[in-house]
Amino acid sequence: MRIDIDKDVCIGAGQCALAAPEVFTQDDDGFSELLPESGDAVGGPMVGVAARACPVQAITVN
Repeated sequence: MRIDIDKDVCIGAGQCALAAPEVFTQDDDGFSELLPESGDAVGGPMVGVAARACPVQAITVN
């Protein structure tokens, strides 16, 4: 599974980190990023929930 975060679209709402804290975090500026140690969680069901929770659809999951 591939997860992309469009940094130009992200507004830092943090909904992804709330929905899937084992996969997403927020950087020092408050914008979303993937946790480097997310491993198997990347394929979990909460990734899709997190992508749908994004108010500006900055996350794509393929």
